[in-house]
Amino acid sequence: MATDDDRVAELAGDEGDLDPIERAQLEELRVLLADPAVWAEPDPELEDIVVSAIAAEAGTSRAPRNVVPLARKNRRPWLYALAGAAAAAIIALVAVVAFRDTGSTAEQFTIVLQSGRAEFTRTDSGWRIYLEDADLPRLDNGRFYEAWLRKGDVLVPVGTFNEGQQVTLWAGVSPKDYTTFTVTREAADGNQASSGDRVLSGTITP
Repeated sequence: MATDDDRVAELAGDEGDLDPIERAQLEELRVLLADPAVWAEPDPELEDIVVSAIAAEAGTSRAPRNVVPLARKNRRPWLYALAGAAAAAIIALVAVVAFRDTGSTAEQFTIVLQSGRAEFTRTDSGWRIYLEDADLPRLDNGRFYEAWLRKGDVLVPVGTFNEGQQVTLWAGVSPKDYTTFTVTREAADGNQASSGDRVLSGTITP
């Protein structure tokens, strides 16, 4: 049977993706759950206060369904009430990290190139461009590839790289306006303009 320490460890979960503020909030929950006073038998009259507090934390008119029966049936309602609140808080922290990282509702475009594909994802920082499986041999010794977005005669550089298997680029202009994506071979010769030696190209269709 799981001990109280086991439950605390389970609630703590994997915090590898949390930022410092979120990690500090999680540590506060750990301290709370580790306090022996938390697990003591409360006055029965406190049950409604605990359940109401959990409901307020969840932003609902009543506590989660799994908390109320446990709080009324078991001899230690504080254990389940606080465990439920802590678990909800930890899940909320992880959900914030997951949404921040994945951008699950973000606008996206994908184009197929002569080899590989390029996926454009809108973020708060700009458009993330993921170039995958482009059959481009490695360039070194001052030679490299450079990616561009073009609108008419205007070229905007969006990043440089050495080979094209898994490349992340960033654009500060929208692919809905700059709809042509190209990759050229370049050399570190002090000339910031495109060499015109194009190796990949594709057109974005919004």
